[in-house]
Amino acid sequence: MHWIDYLIFGLYLAGMLSIGFYFMRKNQSADDYFVGGRKMSSFHIGLSVVATDVGGGFSIGLGGLGFIMGLSGTWLLFTGLIGAWLSAVLLIPKVSKMAAKHHFLSFPQFLKQLFNGRVAIIAGVISAIGYLGFTSSQILAGAKLASATFPNISIQNALILMGIIAVVYTSVGGMKAVIYTDTFQWILLMGGLVFVGLPVCYIGIGGYETLRATLPQSFFSLTAISWQQIVNWIITIVPIWFIGMTLYQRIYAAGDKKTAQRAWFVAGLFEYPVMAFTGVILGLFAKAAFENGIIGVGENGVFDPEMGLPLLLKSILPIGLTGLILSAYFSAIMSTADSCLMAASGNLITDIFNMHHSGKVMLLSQGTTLFLGITALLVAWKVPNVLELMLHSYSFMVSGLFVPVLAGIFLKRRSSRGALWSMLVGGTVTLFLILSGAKLPFGLDANIYGIVLAGMTYLLFHFSETRRLTLKSSLEFSASSWLQGKDEDPRQGK
Repeated sequence: MHWIDYLIFGLYLAGMLSIGFYFMRKNQSADDYFVGGRKMSSFHIGLSVVATDVGGGFSIGLGGLGFIMGLSGTWLLFTGLIGAWLSAVLLIPKVSKMAAKHHFLSFPQFLKQLFNGRVAIIAGVISAIGYLGFTSSQILAGAKLASATFPNISIQNALILMGIIAVVYTSVGGMKAVIYTDTFQWILLMGGLVFVGLPVCYIGIGGYETLRATLPQSFFSLTAISWQQIVNWIITIVPIWFIGMTLYQRIYAAGDKKTAQRAWFVAGLFEYPVMAFTGVILGLFAKAAFENGIIGVGENGVFDPEMGLPLLLKSILPIGLTGLILSAYFSAIMSTADSCLMAASGNLITDIFNMHHSGKVMLLSQGTTLFLGITALLVAWKVPNVLELMLHSYSFMVSGLFVPVLAGIFLKRRSSRGALWSMLVGGTVTLFLILSGAKLPFGLDANIYGIVLAGMTYLLFHFSETRRLTLKSSLEFSASSWLQGKDEDPRQGK
């Protein structure tokens, strides 16, 4: 790569740091630090939501799906559209109303209001561990991408560079820094891919004729996918819109229902069709480039489909544009890492240690975020399979937390015991099924079975408690009627 590309990438990183330090001076309270002062606009929140949700995993993963299966891979982010709009209609009205009254800072505080403190603490621990793993995996993903595309940078040095930048601007600037950097990073990602990546790659591989001549017909179809795959994507992606701490923080940051709903509608449209087709089509281009020898296999003779698009961009982009596009990819990774780090910090400060009312909350929040960021960096450094750990923690979160949220939305009478045990049963069953490697019926994801069992567990406690309360009320009524009758008998005798 040319020094101009390195300069552009360096300026991008410096810009992220400057935004963090700018908002360090603006933050005065826990509301400022964790939920952006509750006055953020729908535009910034919407772009931050989609940047966080799509992030590095989806933006790079979509290219991998396009490389492997073609246009059918776009169904992955169609589930994101469904999740965004369902949560906008079903979840946000209830959460916004309660948040305005109780000034929530975290997702478990919402569960505490619905159930009790024990449910909230367990949810806080699950969420904190999950998002710490997410942060580590995103930093590691960025380091691997940097090492593959910048040959002079080792994966260890890339880890240090990516980790320090993301951790510092997040810890000093808080949620305002995260949302504004996410806005910039999403614009950079979409602008780079749509206006530079698509046309340059299209010309570089030889255009439509080359695509048709090189790739199977199934790559151009939206139906070359099994129903099981679509169901698995729905059950693993839609629930996160209801239980993600990063999303609750942005609902609170919106300040009111309508602002949050507009942000969610914007985010859904950016996920599908905009990002879905952009990422997958670029993956198609990478597949054609690989088949025609424009990009080759790695040093170990094995080609990673998810690296196809970054390597194609590196191979055909002119000086200057390479640095821009690679900055765009790194921005996708950083926008997810910073949000996950803020979520884990919020869980620790508000839900586990209950320190958000301290007079030194700003210093405590910044110190906690910095500590968790360093921890995530060390985990990424020491645990090469951190992505596997992240997926396990993600599965535990989805299977454990989804059912209590649904109960809170749709049921007037709620069971705290049912919520607690459904969290433990759902998450544990899903982890067991994943770790056991068992072949599941119909080829469905382990999350489906975990959520079903969590739902059954909750309903068992719910109906048991409802029946007990009904019986208790009936006995009390009978006793009251009997006593009232005894009191009346003497008077009637007179």
